[in-house]
Amino acid sequence: MQQDLRRNIALVRQKIARAARLAGRDPAQVTIVAVTKTVTPDVAALALQEGLAHLGENRVQELLHKQEKLSGLPAVWHLIGHLQTNKVKYLPGKVALVHSLDSWHLAREISRRFQAAGEVCRALVQVNVSGEKSKHGFAPGEVADFLAAARELPALELCGFMTMAPLVDEAEEARPVFRQLKTLAACWQADHPALDLSILSMGMSNDYEVAVQEGSTMVRIGSAIFGWNGFGQC
Repeated sequence: MQQDLRRNIALVRQKIARAARLAGRDPAQVTIVAVTKTVTPDVAALALQEGLAHLGENRVQELLHKQEKLSGLPAVWHLIGHLQTNKVKYLPGKVALVHSLDSWHLAREISRRFQAAGEVCRALVQVNVSGEKSKHGFAPGEVADFLAAARELPALELCGFMTMAPLVDEAEEARPVFRQLKTLAACWQADHPALDLSILSMGMSNDYEVAVQEGSTMVRIGSAIFGWNGFGQC
């Protein structure tokens, strides 16, 4: 198992490096967030042993469960899935970055809960670039107003943007989505120079090479690291 994991991680790193070089970028600018939603805590621990410091979970309950099992290990935890407001209360002190800030109501609840805990939540604004009804996130035309309002929340630090491309047969078909977010992010950053909106979380196992070519700084990789069945379900 560990040999398979080591080989998969090495291959992902190689592909990221190649994609970054094609775009004239430094591969070190790209952070791998290993998505552990399909794997046991023991397998997640093996990923940490292989040098993957950042772990991502879709659900708050699973994040808390794995975090407890892996206490003492140097993991940086990301919440990458849709976040319900009634789950925010569990996150102070538990998560380094929320990738899925997708509503004003959620932003206010995050700020309220983290302020009460004496902390600040770092978060990415989820943008539904593709316009798919099945996906969460702000429409591109809504983001500017949200940024202007959310920057006033005392315990919320906006750090950039996240998007999910449509599931397509060929990764190249996702390129316009990533390119559009990169372009829009540059405009939003120019309009809000006081904010550091430099993180672009885009690209998953099926399209991360294209995402890196288009400027992604964080890729959310699950099956390309852990295999389709995750070396064992949780």
